[in-house]
Amino acid sequence: MDTEKTLLQQIREKEQEVAKKIEVVRAGTDASITAAKTDAESLLCTANAEGKTAAEELYWKEKGKTEARIDQMRREAGLVAEAASEKGKRNIPMAAAAIVRFVTME
Repeated sequence: MDTEKTLLQQIREKEQEVAKKIEVVRAGTDASITAAKTDAESLLCTANAEGKTAAEELYWKEKGKTEARIDQMRREAGLVAEAASEKGKRNIPMAAAAIVRFVTME
């Protein structure tokens, strides 16, 4: 019976050793997980900040291009309007003569 106790005691000691090793590994794993979470949060913050900066740069770049295109379109529209006005001014005498002929039934 003493042999059985000794054997049971040996088994219990081995179980305790394994439990200690498991606890050490668990603590190391928990520390690794915590470090990984911290690193991930840091990377997310960095990526978020870089993304915002890139988005802002793109916004201002495209806004500048859009404003330049709008200015160009306004100049072109002004030239078209000016050309139409000149053409209209050239046609006023003919239009007035046609209206007078129509009213006087000539």
